[in-house]
Amino acid sequence: MKILVVEDDRELSRAIKRLLEFNKYEVDVAFDGLEALDKVYYNEYDALILDYMMPKMDGITTLKTLRANDNNIPVLMLTAKASIDDKVEGLDAGADDYLTKPFQIKELLARVRALLRRKGEVISSIEFGDFTLDPNTAEVISKDKRVNLTNKEYQLLELFIRNKNVLLSTEKIMNTIWDFDSQAEINVVWQFISNIRKKLKLIGSNYTIQAVRGIGYRLGKNDDKEA
Repeated sequence: MKILVVEDDRELSRAIKRLLEFNKYEVDVAFDGLEALDKVYYNEYDALILDYMMPKMDGITTLKTLRANDNNIPVLMLTAKASIDDKVEGLDAGADDYLTKPFQIKELLARVRALLRRKGEVISSIEFGDFTLDPNTAEVISKDKRVNLTNKEYQLLELFIRNKNVLLSTEKIMNTIWDFDSQAEINVVWQFISNIRKKLKLIGSNYTIQAVRGIGYRLGKNDDKEA
C-alpha cells in the first residue's frame, strides 16, 4: 500500500510518515499542493492524506484539480479548520473523509484503513504460530476465537511478531510504539504486555509474551521457561 502525505508542517509530516511506515505502508511526502500533483502524476498511490492549508496551492484547490482530471484516489483531508462549513467545502471538493487537528493516532490509522477498504484493497493478515493478527479488524484470532485489540496492543503484538526470536528491551518498545506520545511513561509497556497476554490466553493461544529478566521481552510458547 502506497500513501502520499501532503503536509507543509515538516515535523508533523515526518511523524505521520514514520507512523504509517511502522504500520507497513509505503509513504511519500509532499509539502505543498503543486508538489503533490507532480508526485501523483508520476506515481500510483492507494490513498492521499491532504492538508487543508498549504503554500503555493492549498488542499482544496489540489483536490479539485485531481478530481477535474478524473483522478479518484481516496483522499483524507487533514486540517485544523474544524467548522461545519469547512468540512462541507472539503467533502464537496471531492474528499472521502475529514480529520481535524489535533488528532489521535488510533483514529488516523482507522480512517486510513477505511479509505483503503473503500478502494477495495484488503490488507493481508499476519500469521504466527497458532494465531492470526487481522489488520482489517484489529483482531487476534486463534482456534475459532477472536478478540479485539486496541491500536497500541495491535502495534505491540505486531512488533513482537515482526521481531520473532529477538529480545526487545523496554526502551526499544517505548521508542517504537510510544515515540509519538511524549506523555507516556515507561511502565505503560508492562501494562500493555499484560493486556496482550490476557487476550492471547482468552483465545486459547499457546503463545505469550515472555519476560527475560534484565534484558527485555519476546514472543514464545507458554511451555517455554521465562528467564
